[in-house]
Amino acid sequence: MGIPIIQQVKIAGYILGKKLTGQRRYPLAMMLEPLFQCNLACAGCGKIDHPKDILQRRMSVDDALRAVDECGAPVVSIPGGEPLIHKELPQIVQGIIARKKFVYLCTNAILLAKHIDEYQPSPYFTWSIHLDGLRERHDQSVCMDGVFDKAVAAIKLALSRGYRVTVNCTLFNEEPPDDIAAFFDYAMELGVEGITVSPGFSYDHAPRHDVFLGRTESSQLFREVFKRGKGRSRKWVFNQSSMFLDFLAGNQRYQCTPWSNPTYNIFGWQKPCYLLVDEGYAPSYQALMDSTEWERYGVGINPKCDNCMAHCGFEGTAVDDTFAHPLKALRVALLGPRTEGAMAEALPVRYAQPIPVKLIDTP
Repeated sequence: MGIPIIQQVKIAGYILGKKLTGQRRYPLAMMLEPLFQCNLACAGCGKIDHPKDILQRRMSVDDALRAVDECGAPVVSIPGGEPLIHKELPQIVQGIIARKKFVYLCTNAILLAKHIDEYQPSPYFTWSIHLDGLRERHDQSVCMDGVFDKAVAAIKLALSRGYRVTVNCTLFNEEPPDDIAAFFDYAMELGVEGITVSPGFSYDHAPRHDVFLGRTESSQLFREVFKRGKGRSRKWVFNQSSMFLDFLAGNQRYQCTPWSNPTYNIFGWQKPCYLLVDEGYAPSYQALMDSTEWERYGVGINPKCDNCMAHCGFEGTAVDDTFAHPLKALRVALLGPRTEGAMAEALPVRYAQPIPVKLIDTP
């Protein structure tokens, strides 16, 4: 696993503390979106479909740090938009690190060389560079030529300066397993700490919808990719739990736990998760936890959730399963995801049943 020991120990201690106090719903990682504006318009993105005045809005440093304190998650992921456009992002990152939180700054890396001196290497800070494949595939995914080469140059620069660097990769439709395996090999050759991988989510507002995979297609693709990883001379290292990778290969019957990865952006706390952008917002973290009708979301419960296998929904579930069944998790960690045999049974579809409504007491 491509996660340093200090981070593993701190997160494990945090989770154990929550379990010992009987908390069922708690955040594992927080998504902090300080803006929606981006310098790319990727085919599978549903985050930049806003009017110009919304795209020009920026989260203040005080609001960002107040949200981090409210949530209390040990990990803060900063996506966007493109975060490096935000002029006060260095102060936000410094404030989070001062709180001993682990920061993953997600960027397409076009602006990284320009801004790298505004940040300092730290065990608590990681550049998470967006790469969806090798040159042709990545540039096709982001709808702009030359971005792959800029991202690779930025990775090499950051590594040479002593930063932690990971690659975040989204897999879309019609990607040959051999090409994905070759990309994973290349990422390891670059020397990154690990790879974060997830199937693309079918955003309602995405420019294209023919690029997304269904759940069965996703699992079949990941099985084929993981088959190619077995016995390879250069071992792939993932910045994710082994049980989540096993889930991607269709071997675990997981339901999502959206509260494990809450999102705060310029509109407030997003209900119920980072991916569903039209479900409303809460004014505070506590209001998010108390007012979100969590029982209305999930695979087989809400049609919007059915094809989702994204890490922001299921990594928390996988981590919880790891703590509940450590021997099972150890076996998967040692042997890798199973790539043959029957897949886990699908979750039942409950659309025909009434969705429970949370009753709110009135004075």
